[in-house]
Amino acid sequence: MSATILVEGITKSFRASGDALVIDHLDLRVEAEQFVALLGPSGCGKTTLLRMMDGLSVPDSGTVRIGTERVTQPTRSVGFVFQADSLWPWRTVMQNVTFGLEIQGEPRARAEQTAQELLELVGLAGYERYHPHELSGGMRQRVNLARALAIDPDVLLLDEPFASLDAQTREVMQLELLRIWQARQKTVVFVTHQIDEAVFLSDRVVVMSARPGRIRDDIAIPFSRPRELGIKRTPAFNEIVDRIWSLIEDQIAGLRQAGA
Repeated sequence: MSATILVEGITKSFRASGDALVIDHLDLRVEAEQFVALLGPSGCGKTTLLRMMDGLSVPDSGTVRIGTERVTQPTRSVGFVFQADSLWPWRTVMQNVTFGLEIQGEPRARAEQTAQELLELVGLAGYERYHPHELSGGMRQRVNLARALAIDPDVLLLDEPFASLDAQTREVMQLELLRIWQARQKTVVFVTHQIDEAVFLSDRVVVMSARPGRIRDDIAIPFSRPRELGIKRTPAFNEIVDRIWSLIEDQIAGLRQAGA
């Protein structure tokens, strides 16, 4: 299943006095089964927004809802994939994927059956007994995706999951993520600093302003699915990339002038 994400008027500061304002009265709606990317200059609150969607952080004011439920703490309706692979090094691939199901009290046989199906989905059948140190970076992130999907969340949040990968592996993982998303049709919010990655993956690219973070632009991506990597070399694709870069470049220039 999937669910709508509704963010209404959220504000977040990181000091008790409220003088370190990170996000200011931000509104955002993500429809069920949409893939939305968040872009913006460093420090604009992208990860903070993602954490509030998951319930890992609570806004000072405003609300976040997943479906009809207000988010106040982490729940099984949301899966989170972090930038670092965050796998338990002493657990096998199978044991890492079943971890969330174990916490929920799922019988072992059923948990392993679910995990096996997901390992096949992410292309890791045959690696069940491997440990994280025996896997490449891309393979570890596949395990991360399988673990997040194991609890069957309505929403999948990804915080720069490919940042540590080399360029070739990153492009392979982009294709894999699209394949997995199309198979499971979850609502996805994906944080990245790579503009071409955001445009290639998403239905919409939401560009945030420099701190305090607000929505500066919300750009619909017109390309049909499924998508191939060759679309990145088309004029229409590069026109959208240039448009988004201009928005972010203006913000970075403003930050430099303010610090001058």
